[in-house]
Amino acid sequence: MNLRNGLPPVIVRAIMNILHTMLRVGDLTRSVDFYTKVLGMRVLRERDVPDYQYKLAFLGYGEGNGDGGAELELTYNYGVDSYEQGTAYGHMALGVPDVAAACERIRKAGGRVTREAGPVKGGSTVIAFIEDPDGYKIELIERPNA
Repeated sequence: MNLRNGLPPVIVRAIMNILHTMLRVGDLTRSVDFYTKVLGMRVLRERDVPDYQYKLAFLGYGEGNGDGGAELELTYNYGVDSYEQGTAYGHMALGVPDVAAACERIRKAGGRVTREAGPVKGGSTVIAFIEDPDGYKIELIERPNA
């Protein structure tokens, strides 16, 4: 179903927004530590569901109160310490004011930089890539007003 149906973009934005992206992780504490200590996110809420053997942690930069800031949902399934990522997942992206400085901070905090800061191939936007503890790729994109 096409929700746009000729509606102006402002109306479509009022109907939908991105709430969260979910990643399965092998060690919830390790992943929460990475996203909070290395990338500066905050834990917005957590949930443990022993009857169904999983734990959730929602992280982000917003207030976690439906303020429109997209969140990251980390899901830990009891007893599963790693996942095959497959070939469908690409990366998530974070805007930062200075990519080179962000890489340096991330490296000093124990994060892994997999592509140093520099212009995107065929363009001028400065990007870099890092990896979280489970191997998920995160692109840093230079946005001076981020």
